[in-house]
Amino acid sequence: MAIPVIDFSKLNGDERAKTLAEIANACEEWGFFQLVNNGIAEELLERVKKVSSEFYKVEREENFKNSKVVNLLNESGDGKLENVDWEDVITLTEDNVSEWSYQTSGFQETMKEFRYELKILAEKIMEVMDENLGLPKGYMEKTFNGEGGENNAFFGTKLCHYPPCPNPEKVTGLRAHTDAGGVILLFQDDEVGGLQVLKDGEWIDVQPLKNTIVINTGDQIEVLSNGRYKSAWHRVLSTIDGNRLSIASFYNPSLKATIAPAPQLVKETNEEMDKTYPKFVFGDYMSVYVQQKFLPKEPRFQAVRAV
Repeated sequence: MAIPVIDFSKLNGDERAKTLAEIANACEEWGFFQLVNNGIAEELLERVKKVSSEFYKVEREENFKNSKVVNLLNESGDGKLENVDWEDVITLTEDNVSEWSYQTSGFQETMKEFRYELKILAEKIMEVMDENLGLPKGYMEKTFNGEGGENNAFFGTKLCHYPPCPNPEKVTGLRAHTDAGGVILLFQDDEVGGLQVLKDGEWIDVQPLKNTIVINTGDQIEVLSNGRYKSAWHRVLSTIDGNRLSIASFYNPSLKATIAPAPQLVKETNEEMDKTYPKFVFGDYMSVYVQQKFLPKEPRFQAVRAV
């Protein structure tokens, strides 16, 4: 089995219906797919790889060597580390632009440009999901923005590196989890693998492909689609060689947005609907998620019901 690879440019041609069906199937069966010809210039993608790799090497690598996870691994003996991840992470948002790197030439400008293009792509993908699910155009985006139609949806980016690990059998790059939010856009290393998705009880590699964007659906898409699109479990393995680059961007609801199954997708009574997915405020869900990220997701829906 392999993660579906979809040519996004064919949405605009004679193969639109076929491409829509491919995306629908990927959302229903996998919760993961890769987009080629995704509308983001290869020149920009190459620049992102360059500045991100330089940023880690110049500004982060030495700190990682003295990090908590490295020290724990050195002290672990024969034991396996359970509650840590072998990764270096920084988060980029509109609110912390002033904290973005100034030492790495071109980093801030390149990442701003990249995030702008990714956000446009995320909104296009949500429109495709609306169409495939039979929802009004813009339904997901409007829901994510919350009451009043203000542009309050959250768009954040995590820049991650997974350095070579001397004992990859002792520590995971990133523990298995589902993502809390909406649409996730991942620009992953095109040489060093490690990302896996759980499909029918089997861990499947997300194959590195040059200049593709990996899409996966988060818990909120599962709720909005009334379970038709499942958020998929995934993880990152650590490796003994290679320094894996991973840039994950999250198009999430506003913390004040109310999330519930779209009424058009609920055939049962409201009482029946509530037994499946509750109606909740996304901020309340995040409060539960941060405590239970690496635990089964179903109890999270039940916990947020009680908030």
